[in-house]
Amino acid sequence: MRNKSSISVTIDPELVKWIDKQIEEKRFANRSHGVEYALYQLKERR
Repeated sequence: MRNKSSISVTIDPELVKWIDKQIEEKRFANRSHGVEYALYQLKERR
């Protein structure tokens, strides 16, 4: 496993609800996984 940095972010409560729902549906393992996935997607599109 590669090293990861810990950060703190502030996001809209609706996004938190959405990410938590994705966790319940087993799409993401946890919030960090969801945010990391989204950032990788954004990076690949740029």
